[in-house]
Amino acid sequence: MTFGSPSWAPWVLGPHDARPIIFKALELGINFFDTADMYSLGASEEVLREALADVPRHRLVIASKLYNAMSDDPNDRGLSRKHVFEAVDASLKRLGTDYIDLYQLHRFDYGTPLEETLDALNDVVRAGKVRYLGASSMFAWQFMKALGLQRANGWAPFVSMQPHYNLIYREEEREMLPMCRSEGIGVIPWSPLARGRLAGRSGTTRTDTDRTASALYDRSQEQDEAVAAAVRQVAERHGRPMAQIAYAWVASRPGITAPIVGISKLHQFDDAIAALEVKLSDEDVALMEAPYQPKPVAGHV
Repeated sequence: MTFGSPSWAPWVLGPHDARPIIFKALELGINFFDTADMYSLGASEEVLREALADVPRHRLVIASKLYNAMSDDPNDRGLSRKHVFEAVDASLKRLGTDYIDLYQLHRFDYGTPLEETLDALNDVVRAGKVRYLGASSMFAWQFMKALGLQRANGWAPFVSMQPHYNLIYREEEREMLPMCRSEGIGVIPWSPLARGRLAGRSGTTRTDTDRTASALYDRSQEQDEAVAAAVRQVAERHGRPMAQIAYAWVASRPGITAPIVGISKLHQFDDAIAALEVKLSDEDVALMEAPYQPKPVAGHV
């Protein structure tokens, strides 16, 4: 989401500023790039195409998503068969590739029969346009219903879930994460730093203008600050930045494959990579989890 067009959001990096970050990721051995058609209304996918043009395709794992509105046209959104076919072709063109490695439902579509969506997704997999299917934030019963329909009909199955999950928002621990562990589904959480709140960031362009962040976290500011204070305490104990501790917590939770990291500055790679070496004690984990209180579902309703 960080790459695309600043006209879409003031904190988004254009092609010139995004290229060094993408090249640094490749240099560090990172080969998985997660985008979506709605990020900068397609410009994010185009930035990836330009930056990765000279990298052998087999070295890359490219993920994208569909669901959100791409224009004012009522057909240019959702998970209907019509839009699935049109959206995948549009993403392939913007990405400059013959196939998408992981094609994900960005959200659940309450206006389209689930069977219609899953049948269409199966067709784009069988056509060779998509290698694997994934989904993002939804209720666990919706995801399990989809898996059941895929199995019953012999359709290509979902292999991954991208939920909203971090120390400030842990509601996915109730149903979704245990279900994914039970069903063998990979989990790649978004917003592991809670839009910078768990990294001690403030006063940046994004923290000041990100409307999604305000909707997700501003309702429980006092509780969130207590969690952040606990993260700061553990970080001081380890002599590391808060971001490394927050990343390490997400990555170490049962069933988590890897957190999605949104890098907008080169130095942020340091925390993401160093977090792989952080070993949190049971005491560390207990301290950071203690202030948490149940919250309303946020991120997909």
